[in-house]
Amino acid sequence: MDGDDVRAAAGAALTLLESQVSQDWTVPLPDLDFTVASVIAHAANTALWYAIDYTTGPGDDGAFDVKVMPDAEPARLLASLRSSAFLCAMAVDTLPATQRGFHPMGDGDASGFAAMACDEILVHARDAGTGLGLDFVPDTGLAARVLTRLFPWYEPVADPWAGLLHANGRIDLPGRAHQVERWRWHSAPLTEWDGTEPAGGG
Repeated sequence: MDGDDVRAAAGAALTLLESQVSQDWTVPLPDLDFTVASVIAHAANTALWYAIDYTTGPGDDGAFDVKVMPDAEPARLLASLRSSAFLCAMAVDTLPATQRGFHPMGDGDASGFAAMACDEILVHARDAGTGLGLDFVPDTGLAARVLTRLFPWYEPVADPWAGLLHANGRIDLPGRAHQVERWRWHSAPLTEWDGTEPAGGG
């Protein structure tokens, strides 16, 4: 995965939400400790943090305290999501292929950070859409790439978007264990995956 995927994820989220800036974004989201506004702020935050973490390197040595303001107006939150995704995309596309960045689930490479940013943006866009009464269905191929990259142990399903939501604990699927307290990513390079499902693995 690469910067084009991050830009595509952000573009899909923006397409969903740009027509909704006059709606009430303070509404709470079912089963989550977020409002529409705060979940989009969180998605923007993660893309920004991933750009910083990947650029800083694997030692978690940065001393940054940056965040998107969750009480900002909806249009400003979307502008923040756009710029954060752009910065993340630039980082994963321009740093050397050997670059690694800190993440508690494994020091990620470019594809790992791109996939994590996509996962956060897509899943939280769906969360925000739910709060606004909208149905969000991103590109199936993009959802499949995120699922394969971050959850390599996940047994494929016919609908990769449903699989990604299930792996992230958002929905239940027949015959699959509930994931809300079990999800975990593989953010390190796929060559370092040992072929097993980790505890709490998705």
